[in-house]
Amino acid sequence: MAGKTGFVGLGNMGEPMARNLLKAGFSLVVHDINARKMQALAEAGAEIAATPQALARDTTRSICMVETTAQAEEVIAGAAGLGQGSARGHIVICMSTIDPFCLRRMGEDLAARGIALVDAPVSGGTTGAVAATLSIIVGGATETFVACEDLFHAMGRNVFHVGALGNGLAMKLLNNMLLQVTNVAVAEAMVLGTKAGLDPRQIEKVIGVSTGRSNAFERSVPRMIARDFSPSGTTDISFKDQELETAFAKALGVPLLLANVTQQVYQMARAAGYGKEDGSAIVKVLERLAGVTVGDRSGFPEAS
Repeated sequence: MAGKTGFVGLGNMGEPMARNLLKAGFSLVVHDINARKMQALAEAGAEIAATPQALARDTTRSICMVETTAQAEEVIAGAAGLGQGSARGHIVICMSTIDPFCLRRMGEDLAARGIALVDAPVSGGTTGAVAATLSIIVGGATETFVACEDLFHAMGRNVFHVGALGNGLAMKLLNNMLLQVTNVAVAEAMVLGTKAGLDPRQIEKVIGVSTGRSNAFERSVPRMIARDFSPSGTTDISFKDQELETAFAKALGVPLLLANVTQQVYQMARAAGYGKEDGSAIVKVLERLAGVTVGDRSGFPEAS
């Protein structure tokens, strides 16, 4: 599709995603509340816009990649938002993980003015964002999805169109719910095994080739052992996503047991000051309660 592309939100995920669009040859206009982040992208070849509204005026497609529902509403539907600067035929791509019902309301408002909206949340964390290997899950009209496929394939490896507007977010919430619930189970297992006298490195090896393995296990256990809680996805964001999941289920009248219970572990971790650390940092809450540290190698003989 001809014309420039806009990108709003140059955070831990957005910045490498925007860079991959530049690498793929797209003409990019960017905006972020952090001027230094905009300048860094300008040095890589992007243009800078003062507001989302100004960005939309200069582009044919614009991407929103911010953290919360409130931020996405401000970027897309606010007084200086994308909707205010978009001409008829413009496409807004919301790649943030936000409330599906809010997204659909914004879609209705934009459609009345001839502006298309699709939701395209991503999975794969910062590693996938940097490597352009994200899974991108899209909801919206088929013709709008097709018109944006070139952008999606520049940022991700697995691109799915899962139906109507909001369905991408619904699917993303299911995925995140499974990851976050499992991550708590992984932390409990690692703390229990350590307390029982098992070497955490042996737990990693055995479970890693046994039926208890999972993506959460493979992602989090090496971090827990190495005490590396630098964020791929923060505890704050995990808590935010679980808030979206449980609210979505309530609105649909669906009971969720494990998502509600495990959310409290993330809240405990946030209260303990781990909110900006990786989601695997929840293990520190359980370690404190059990009186052990998963990464402590003292007392464990070297594996032969």
